Amino acid sequence: MTAAEQRPLTNYDRWMHRLMNRQEGASFHATATRRRAMVALHMTLTAVAVTVWLFSVVGDERWATFTLLGLLLPWCFVTGVINSSIRGLLDLRVRALDERQRAERSRVAAMAQRVMLWLLLAVTVAAGAAALKGLDVEGFLFPVLFAVFVVHWLMPLWVAGLTVADEPADDPVDEWVPAED
Repeated sequence: MTAAEQRPLTNYDRWMHRLMNRQEGASFHATATRRRAMVALHMTLTAVAVTVWLFSVVGDERWATFTLLGLLLPWCFVTGVINSSIRGLLDLRVRALDERQRAERSRVAAMAQRVMLWLLLAVTVAAGAAALKGLDVEGFLFPVLFAVFVVHWLMPLWVAGLTVADEPADDPVDEWVPAED
């Protein structure tokens, strides 16, 4: 264990752990299908928000700014649902996680890195192919780089939300019967 992992939990760590493990929104992510739907909704809201933000910055469109503000609340809600489904795996400090959660966090980070590697390769090949065909790719540089940046930022959350296992069912104590000698 590293020195950071051995430190005692702070009040902030305990507060974040309680926040990430609240059960009020459990119905939104109770099944794998619901979790996948939330991740798909989050990806869609993110794509729309990035597109609208680019309109507001590059195109200087006032409607885009107000649309972006309208997308913010649903995006934050769905982000919270995904964070709740993964029990704060990516947001809690390492010292607040047990060994299983640390291993899961490393697995999610490695999988997200592999997905991003292939995405970056695809973007690079597409840009190269467009340049070889004589298309002007310089005008797409900022929007594409910004979109890839946002995907890179959110990929671990999406991977964790898609791969998290269902919560194990509670074993009722009443069903346990001691073995007879």
